[in-house]
Amino acid sequence: MGPGPVEVDPRVLNAMSMPMLGQFDPHFTENMNEIMSLYRGIFCTQNEWTLLVDGTARAGIEALMVSVLSPGDKILVPVFGRFGHLLSEIATRCRAEVVTIHTEWGTVFEPQQIEDAIKKHQPKVLACVQGDTSTTMAQPLNEIGKICRAHDVLICVDATASITGMPLLTDDWQIDGVTAGLQKCLSGPPGIAPITINDRIASLVRSRKHIEEGIRPDDYEAADGEMIQSNYFDLSMIMDYWSPARLNHHTEATSMLYAARECARIVLKEGWDKRFARHSQTSEALVNGLSAMDLKVFGDLNNKMPNVTGVYIPSTVEGDKVRGEMLSDYGIEIGTSFGPLHGKIWRIGTMGFGCRKDNVLACLAALEMTLRRNGHSAAPGAGVDAALAVYNNERHATKMAS
Repeated sequence: MGPGPVEVDPRVLNAMSMPMLGQFDPHFTENMNEIMSLYRGIFCTQNEWTLLVDGTARAGIEALMVSVLSPGDKILVPVFGRFGHLLSEIATRCRAEVVTIHTEWGTVFEPQQIEDAIKKHQPKVLACVQGDTSTTMAQPLNEIGKICRAHDVLICVDATASITGMPLLTDDWQIDGVTAGLQKCLSGPPGIAPITINDRIASLVRSRKHIEEGIRPDDYEAADGEMIQSNYFDLSMIMDYWSPARLNHHTEATSMLYAARECARIVLKEGWDKRFARHSQTSEALVNGLSAMDLKVFGDLNNKMPNVTGVYIPSTVEGDKVRGEMLSDYGIEIGTSFGPLHGKIWRIGTMGFGCRKDNVLACLAALEMTLRRNGHSAAPGAGVDAALAVYNNERHATKMAS
């Protein structure tokens, strides 16, 4: 019940147990093609270049950043939590000129703030997190992509914590590149990173295309642009690996590929309306349950992520001690946070396969009993009763689905 990695769906674990195949076996390349199609559905895009980068979610971010940013390029990063700082860190390592804007943790940016910063700094790229689990906040993106397109700025979004837990309309919102991971709402293990890029980014990447010696085709000609600084995360070669060219760039992480395929199949089978309604209802149930236990929910609730909830730690208890007892006594893990929020809030995840009524009720009951033993008392059963009141109100789920 933490902010991720989360409980892996048993169907994904089962898929990972399938036998290995050689990376150029026709059945394996068929799987690769199917996965590209499935993840177009996940990202809500028609982008040709929708594929997987081997490595945790950060690998996808680094592949996109290092392939797009040349030394000296200017990038703007709106920071509203820890993972905005991560984007800034990675861009700095790409030797880009990094400009950051900041808002108080627990809030997000207004579109006008971002447009004003774009006009002032005129970046090549804007890099933004959709959902930052450190603050449990979600940055609305539906207007940001349009603003970037109007100013000819590329927008790259990290949707690791939000993908499939809340809407992400890559094409409709005019987002140029999106990276993600399996370990949150997709309910898979960390280790492979879905990514999608449109033709604007693909063209830029091709302008920097260099193929390593030893696997170059006879008709190879290097592009005029500067060589991408990472071999492993060179999107131009990864694109060729996933294309009919099947460039032998790396050895595919076969079991992770199986996992990613099953994650996507499960999500698309459930359907977006049902899935988003499930996450929204569970979020409401958890918030109501925590509030009924005299706990204060953190941040701007209008921009709260539906799949992770922050709650202030009562001043009368020791936060880490409560977390430890929750884990040792009830087998339930919840998280704390980072930076200015470390030790001030707990974060409770309700993601993907773990976004279930039984999990929420068990978590609230365990937290109530643990808090009581540690000096914070609430009306017995109040949290569970408040959550059940949400789950028993069928009108909520119907309204969300519509």
